[in-house]
Amino acid sequence: MEESNIDVLTANRMYKFRIFAMLFSDRNELLKLYNAINGTSYDDPDLLQVNTLENAVYMSMQNDVSFIIDMRLNLYEHQSTYSPNLPVRYLLYVADVYSDYTKDMNLYGTKAVKLPTPRFVIFYNGQAEQPDRKELKLSELFSIPDADPSLELKAVMLNINKGHNRKLMETCRTLQDYAEYTFRVREYAAEMPLDLAVEQAITECISEGILADFLRKNRAEAKKVSIYEYDEERHMRQTREEGMEEGYANGFSQGIEQGITQTVINLLKSGLLTDIQIREITGLDQEQLDELKKR
Repeated sequence: MEESNIDVLTANRMYKFRIFAMLFSDRNELLKLYNAINGTSYDDPDLLQVNTLENAVYMSMQNDVSFIIDMRLNLYEHQSTYSPNLPVRYLLYVADVYSDYTKDMNLYGTKAVKLPTPRFVIFYNGQAEQPDRKELKLSELFSIPDADPSLELKAVMLNINKGHNRKLMETCRTLQDYAEYTFRVREYAAEMPLDLAVEQAITECISEGILADFLRKNRAEAKKVSIYEYDEERHMRQTREEGMEEGYANGFSQGIEQGITQTVINLLKSGLLTDIQIREITGLDQEQLDELKKR
C-alpha cells in the first residue's frame, strides 16, 4: 500500500534518508559494493555484520553504513558536499564502534584484545569537481605538522559521479545505476520543476532497466527522498553562494552568519531532520539551535 512507504520513510529516517543508503541497506547490494572496492569475491551476505550506530551523535547517520566482514571494519559515508573534516568525524565514530565492540572485553588485562581492522571510504557525488580518488588524513588537520604523527586516520574518497571511476562502476552495477539516476535528476531539474524532474528520471530509469526493481518497489519513497535530497543539496549550495556574495558586500562573517541562520530556519520548517542532523550540517550547538527555534 502506498501509505506504508511513507511510514517506512518516517520510521527509518535516521539511516535511510538518502537513496544511496536505501540501496545499500540491502545486504546483497552491500556485499557487491564491498567486493567491487576490494577486489574480493564473497558471495554470502550473511557474512556481513552490520553495526551502524543509529543514535551516534557525531555523524549524520542517514548517510552511513558500518559493517564487519572477515574481521575488517568498513565505514562507508556518502557525501554530496566535500568536507576535509571527515577524518575527525570518522575518528569520533570509530571510537564509538570500538567502544561497543569491546564492551564485554577486559581492556585492563594482560592479553591483547583483537579489533577488526578499519577502512574508511567516502562516496562523493557532489557537483564540485573532485578527482576519481583522494586520500584525506587526520594529520592534515593538526595545528602543528608532524612528520610521524602519533595519531593518524586515513579515509579514501571515491568520486561516484557519472563518468568517474569507470572500473569500479563496471564492477558494481548498482553503483553505476545510482550515478546515472542522480545525473538525470540533476539534468532534468535544471529545466523543469523538481518533482517533475524526479518523476521523469524514475520513469525513464525503470523503462531502461536502471535501478528498475528498486525504483519500482519503492517508487513513492524514492521520489520523496530524491526531492528532499536534491532540494537540500541545491539549497545548501545557494546558501553558500549567497553568503559569500553578502559577505563581500557587507562583511564576510556577517554574510556567512546570515546564510547559516536562513539554512537552519528552512531545515526547522521542513520538519524532516532531527536537531542532531541540523547541528551536523550547520556546525551550530544545541543552545544556538534552540535560540533559532524561537524565531
